[in-house]
Amino acid sequence: MPLYAKFLKELITKKRSWQEKEIVVLTQECSAIIQKGLPLKLKDPGSFLIPCTIGNIAIDKSLCDLGASINLMPLTMMKKMMIEELKPTRMSLQLTDRSIKIPNGVVENLLVKVGNFIFPADFVVLDMDEKGSNSVILGRPFLATARTIIDVEKGEMIFRVHDEQMTINVFKAMQYPSEKESCMRVDVVDSLVE
Repeated sequence: MPLYAKFLKELITKKRSWQEKEIVVLTQECSAIIQKGLPLKLKDPGSFLIPCTIGNIAIDKSLCDLGASINLMPLTMMKKMMIEELKPTRMSLQLTDRSIKIPNGVVENLLVKVGNFIFPADFVVLDMDEKGSNSVILGRPFLATARTIIDVEKGEMIFRVHDEQMTINVFKAMQYPSEKESCMRVDVVDSLVE
């Protein structure tokens, strides 16, 4: 008789007495759950929106997005800033609905003021339907330039310049919701060949 068959036969035919005390060894994960060793699950803090100023335009809610590999600005905002010169680009942007958009160009070395700090940033300019709202996406290049540390639990973003640092509480910055809700996401697709 094979060993597994003997084992199964004993398992099925053996009547267990439920009065006997038995020690069950738990895994580390089970022990952590029973002993409340796991951290509490927190709710979604939402998007990280911060106030900033670009040129002479104050932007109440700029989206800080670690998923975006570019900084994005609408064409209407660029026109409000009276910027004439755009550096041509051959990149294409794939939006969340899988449509492809060709940006108008890139504006280089714009100064972005966050609190008391000023950071240089390059923005990809895209002609998009924004209906009068001032909104930009500050992606990984900006967050890296600002040496940003994000504490999602506390809802804080720490911007650092040399030995100085400034903390922005994102929850306080987002207390006043905008009239309309929108979702923006940009993925850069390899440059197009002319």
